[in-house]
Amino acid sequence: MIHLDNISKQNGHQILFIEASAALFKGEKAGLVGPNGAGKTTLFRLLTGREEADEGQVSVERGVTIGYFSQDVGDMRGRSAVAEVMDGAGPVSAISAELAELEAAMADPEKADEMDDIIERYGEVQGRFEELGGYALDGRAREVLAGLSFSQEMMDGDVGALSGGWKMRVALARILLMRPDVMLLDEPSNHLDLESLIWLEQFLKDYEGALMMTSHDREFMNRIVTKIVEIDGGTLTTYSGDYEFYEQQRVLNEKQQQAQFDRQQAMMAKEIKFIERFKARASHAAQVQSRVKQLEKIDKVEAPKRRQSVAFEFAPAPRSGEDVATLKQVHKSYGSLQIYDGLDFQVRRRERWCVMGVNGAGKSTLLKLVAGATTPDDGTVALGASVKMGYFAQHAMDQLDGEDTVFQSLEHSFPQAGIGSLRALAGCFGFSGDDVEKRCRVLSGGEKARLVMAKMLYNPPNFLVLDEPTNHLDLMTKEMLIKALAEYEGAMLFVSHDRHFLAALSNRVLELTPDGVHAYGGGYTEYVERTGQEAPLLHPRNMQASQVRAAS
Repeated sequence: MIHLDNISKQNGHQILFIEASAALFKGEKAGLVGPNGAGKTTLFRLLTGREEADEGQVSVERGVTIGYFSQDVGDMRGRSAVAEVMDGAGPVSAISAELAELEAAMADPEKADEMDDIIERYGEVQGRFEELGGYALDGRAREVLAGLSFSQEMMDGDVGALSGGWKMRVALARILLMRPDVMLLDEPSNHLDLESLIWLEQFLKDYEGALMMTSHDREFMNRIVTKIVEIDGGTLTTYSGDYEFYEQQRVLNEKQQQAQFDRQQAMMAKEIKFIERFKARASHAAQVQSRVKQLEKIDKVEAPKRRQSVAFEFAPAPRSGEDVATLKQVHKSYGSLQIYDGLDFQVRRRERWCVMGVNGAGKSTLLKLVAGATTPDDGTVALGASVKMGYFAQHAMDQLDGEDTVFQSLEHSFPQAGIGSLRALAGCFGFSGDDVEKRCRVLSGGEKARLVMAKMLYNPPNFLVLDEPTNHLDLMTKEMLIKALAEYEGAMLFVSHDRHFLAALSNRVLELTPDGVHAYGGGYTEYVERTGQEAPLLHPRNMQASQVRAAS
């Protein structure tokens, strides 16, 4: 369906592709991977015709429709989320808008003199709307939005009132409703809660068209894609299989290439030694010339490209008491919305609680209560003896001084630390070379998250409270963080929609549902086995949890 043949592309001084080739065939589901800045978004723009290759050819079969979801959703306002989603479905959206205008006109007493014409036109437009399946489309649009966790009120409200994350979901819903022959999805799992993520996963599994997507969610990628296209060093390499297979195959390929490279280097060193030894002897002139020519003709094996991977190790954290955080008879409401009504909950040393629940269940509120970022209306929240807390929340990224460079930001936080130590810390969190001189105001969301995380973990607390710590993090940084936290000996209370992160780090689950709050011994993997569900409210509960006192 789509072919890239020997494409080359350069942006300024950066060479992105050098005679690179790949293809996406009917029904294939491909994951696009590569280091940050390798050219993933540029590749999508080439496939959609938004940019052109400097050399080579991008060809799309005649009649093939392409739907492209990017992180740049543009301006949305002035109509409902449903109307915005239906707008992606073509002419029927314009007819839907005219129907709405005619309905408003029929209800306007000032247009009584025009009513016959309005009614006649309404009949014509309504007939065309039915002919194009408009009423079914409205239902399908609402079904997609519901899958992405929209309430009916949000569906019918002005899309301009939504936050950036919810507008992203509207833009994604437009592409899903469109059901093109090919979907190109750039980070569709960003900004989604776990329930929406699992719904989208099933939608894409059932989708019969071709798919190419990027994602920083390892589990999401593994369950959907059947091949991987890797961008690295200007080349495109295709691997059959899911992301996990790709990782294993890439390591194997690197070992094989390294072995070939070492053998060739050893052979060439031997030949060069012979040439240097006998080049001055007339009796060996013919042999020397022969070997020089052979070396010139050798097809050189390149050393494998090494992905930069730096491990972060925690310094030992001071030991806390056994009781880390205790909530007793906590009540919390926002206006008429009651979040907690008599919650009792405790975190003990070395417990790692992941908090689960649908949007609005109170996950972030619980973390804010424990961190002291908000206070209960009634009841008590107390930290135990010798508890030193580290709290990561999305708003923390907005508190960075925009004029500071990355290095200055670290230096201001740790004035006693040496330059080498701070550069090593920056390197662990993906800031190498000149990256440490970037000003905070120009950092991406992912870079800001990494910087805040680095500052929090350098002088380690013994209690981590983490609200969506993996949002914006790429796969390599996420893996580094998981490995580091796996060795961490303090207590944790965290919210995440990343199932790999949940399974790797939790040993307790707190589930917030409309019928109460439930605590599960064992981590996320055990929770899934016991309940038969990956997120609250997805399936009927198999009640094997202890009750934590709260509102039902």
